[in-house]
Amino acid sequence: MSYDVIIVGGSFAGMSAAMQLARARRPILVVDAGAPRNRFAEASHGFLGQDGVAPAAIMREALRQLSAYPSVDFVHGRATAASGELDRFEVTLEDGAAHAARRLVLTTGVTDTLPDIPGLAERWGQSVMHCPYCHGYEVRDRRIGVLANHPMSSHQALMLPDWGPTTFFTQGLVPVEAELAGKLAARGVEVETTPVVDVLGEGLAISGVRLADGRTVALEAIFTAPQTAPTSPLAAQLGCAFEDGMTGPHLKLEPGQQRTSVAGVYSAGDTASPMHNATLASAAGVMAGIGAHQSLIF
Repeated sequence: MSYDVIIVGGSFAGMSAAMQLARARRPILVVDAGAPRNRFAEASHGFLGQDGVAPAAIMREALRQLSAYPSVDFVHGRATAASGELDRFEVTLEDGAAHAARRLVLTTGVTDTLPDIPGLAERWGQSVMHCPYCHGYEVRDRRIGVLANHPMSSHQALMLPDWGPTTFFTQGLVPVEAELAGKLAARGVEVETTPVVDVLGEGLAISGVRLADGRTVALEAIFTAPQTAPTSPLAAQLGCAFEDGMTGPHLKLEPGQQRTSVAGVYSAGDTASPMHNATLASAAGVMAGIGAHQSLIF
């Protein structure tokens, strides 16, 4: 079967795009591998009407609602290849099945790479987090560490004192010169230049970190910005342009309605933005769905 639109990626951005197209009565296919970036988080926070709800539960309800629209098909699987051009795209799944569409919406997300420090990765999404707006309230008034992973990590360190007493671990990546030192001091941030080499604690909880000189610093939560990379190769296969973001590359969008540099290909969510947030991903998905629909008309 040939579809008007294939949406690759069925999390916040993809399902939001699908809803617009479903309500426009367009035949669409949603392809999803079932491994969203937010699968490590117990709850979604700061998302209006969904605060404290597990991301998987939000997506189950989205699937239930979308399934009521007869023009929507779903495939559980990983899309491994995409080719073609405007009005003649093809998406191939890992099982060899191929599907055709006039437009594509890529909401395939990004993969996180954390600093190579023992005890960090296994606590990702639990006591090691990236977004203060998403998770800061849940660790309010606790001892918070900010682990530098790129030159702009000081921005995170300056934000976190609104949630709890903060220590900034520079990891040798961020020089704390006079101006920055003054800003950190004004916010009450302690600065530690000796690198963290181990994260301590029972289970998924954090009790502190061990430094390279053997000292330990008591902590109960760590924020860090992981390096990010596109999870899927589809955009690159299609020739979509990328640009560098703060933590890694993301798709370059043309002005208006989430259009990539390739005609007929739209994108939304973390793979198409330097800012990663569920609400922003959903809103961008709405625009991508509208953009793809209107391009079919105009």
